[in-house]
Amino acid sequence: MNFIKKSYSKFIFFLLVFVVAPVFSLAQVDNCDPTKGVICNPLAKNGVNSIPELIRIILEGALKIGIPIVALAVIYSGFLFVAARGNSEKLTKAKDALLYTLIGAAILLGSWAIAKMISVTITGLGA
Repeated sequence: MNFIKKSYSKFIFFLLVFVVAPVFSLAQVDNCDPTKGVICNPLAKNGVNSIPELIRIILEGALKIGIPIVALAVIYSGFLFVAARGNSEKLTKAKDALLYTLIGAAILLGSWAIAKMISVTITGLGA
């Protein structure tokens, strides 16, 4: 019975935060007047009127920040290879750093590619 009581409060919190709040905060209203108690879309001024547009902007920002970080991580990995001087432990550390950098770059670019693919598919269905 304790499990149900603990889970119930978490379920209600999840429901309020992830279901009810976005419905009200992302509501589209033609006559947006906060003085009348109407909730306005704060991102409409920037041209964000839907969740796919918001995801696109977030991914573009992540790419703009992530690509230079990946480049610096590759340079750092190269520095580790040069600094290893044949030491097997340091070479292993350098290989791991390069591997993790490439995995991170693949995840970063893969997320962008998947988002593009989904966007093209959805717009193709609407036409």
